[in-house]
Parts: sequence; structure tokens; C-alpha cells
Amino acid sequence: MSASPSEPATTAGTAAAPPPGLDGRAGYDPRFLAPGPELPVPLPTDGTEVVVLPYTHFSVVLRPDRRLAAATVVGIDGAALLDLDRGDDAWYLDPRVRPDEQAGAELYARNDLDRGHLVRRRDPVWGSAQEARAANADTFSYANAAPQHARFNQALELWLGLEDHVLAYAQRWAQRLVVVTGPVFADDDPVYRGVRIPLRFFKVAAYLLPQPDGEVAALASAAFVLDQTPLVGEVLASAAPEVPPLGAYRTFQVPVADVAELTALDLGPLVAADRLPVLVASAAPDGGAGNEGGAQGDVPAWRSVAGAGDLLL
Repeated sequence: MSASPSEPATTAGTAAAPPPGLDGRAGYDPRFLAPGPELPVPLPTDGTEVVVLPYTHFSVVLRPDRRLAAATVVGIDGAALLDLDRGDDAWYLDPRVRPDEQAGAELYARNDLDRGHLVRRRDPVWGSAQEARAANADTFSYANAAPQHARFNQALELWLGLEDHVLAYAQRWAQRLVVVTGPVFADDDPVYRGVRIPLRFFKVAAYLLPQPDGEVAALASAAFVLDQTPLVGEVLASAAPEVPPLGAYRTFQVPVADVAELTALDLGPLVAADRLPVLVASAAPDGGAGNEGGAQGDVPAWRSVAGAGDLLL
């Protein structure tokens, strides 16, 4: 997330120098939720070429042909989070890949597109003071940015509200979480300044559910899809007035399996650990009998979310 109401986005300009020592970063640890199962970095299942870039406590799966990340994955340690300010907002191009393989400052200049952090700035900021400072700076890589309309990026009921809910959960219960985030790429995504702009984004959160009688904690996951279609339409219309605005935007809690299908990413154990089918079934008036429309009883599998009270976790 590049900005929030209390952390306004800066104007896009020349990329800053990258933090030192990027080649030595360990990246996201697939064993972060131990004693739960390993959760590997999500990679494409369709053979799409990607580059995995490790940072401090997170990794970016960069898709060079789109010049954006296909996915990011971060481990959040709620018991060890530190409260650091944004610093100097020094966005930089990652020197480990070519500049033409990542969308830089020129995409975000003089328009309503924010450089939206995929790994939220505060999520990997934990551990020692040195680790936390490194993670804070690492999140300002353009490889970790995606073009998100300012009203989408900063709206409490959309992306920011969901991210706040996830982080507050980790902090309140001193929990560890793994969060996978990225765009939902489509072949017909509109082109703007040479970059195809994603209209939807996904987020999958994974955590361990305590079990009674000392049993091993069970892996649980929840997935969300968020849509910025009409807001991107406004940006396109300002550049080319003949382009009409597109449909309405909404936020959904969705099956993890649907995210895996939409993105062609291997989400491993997260699909089977999805809490949504269990909780939707328990909420259905008929006690869980499904139908062919992808719903359990009268509760749709894609649930519209307007606030934290609508989440099934």
C-alpha cells in the first residue's frame, strides 16, 4: 500500500538508489508458519516466466512481460512488529532486473495512479531494529508496486480497510500470518503508458487455528478479490476522452481455489485450508446443502464485503 489517509502518496519522480545489500536478502521463509505446513513462494502453473526477488521478510514474483509482480508473499510476525515511519519515501528500481522489466516512476507521474504497495509497508517491519529498517526500505521497490487508483488504494472500505484488518489481527493476538497479494492479470487489461493496468487484485491470508487438547494447530486461509475497474476507467478517460468509464467496483471474499484459477498461481496447501466453504456451509439455512450456482444454500460463494463485520475468518 503506497498511501493511506494519514500517509499521503508522494509525487512520482526519479527513482532513488536501492538499499545496499539487496543480493544478500533472505526473502520470505516458506517455514514461517511452523509447526504448520510449508507454504512455498507462489509460482505460475502455466509456464509463465517470472523472476523471484527476495527482500527482507518477503519475496516478489516479478513477471517481466507485464513489468509488474504476479504475486508477493510476506511473513508477518504480530508479536515483533515495530512502528517505523515511512522514511524518505525513496522508491527505487531493483538493480537485479532490467529497468524495462519493471514499471517505474513514469507510469505514476501526473495522474491519479498511486504506487500501491503489494506487500504493505508495515507488514514486514518486525524483528531487530536493523531488520525492520531494511524491510521498511525494501517495500519501496518498484517491483513491489502496482498501479492502483488513489481512491481505491486509500479507501478504508476497499484495499486499505482489508489490510488494516489483517495487520490489526496479527498485532492483537501476537499471531504470525502469511499474506499473498497480487494483481489478477487479464489479456484485455487496458494499456496505459505502455503498461497493461490490472483491474482486479487478490489477497490470501494464512494463519494457524489453535486446536483443543493440545492438538497441532490447523492451517486456515481466506481469500479476497478487489476491483478498481471504474476508477481505472477514469484515468483512461482523462488520457483519451472517448474511452467510457467501466462497471462498478466491489470487494469480495472468495474461495482460495477461485484465486488460484484466476491467477494461474500454485497456492499449495492454502486451497485446502480455506475457511470460507466451512463457514459458508455453517451459515446456510439448510445446514450446508450446496447448489450448482457455486453457493451454499442462500449464501453465495463470492461474498460481497463492505466492512470487517462481513468477513468470514
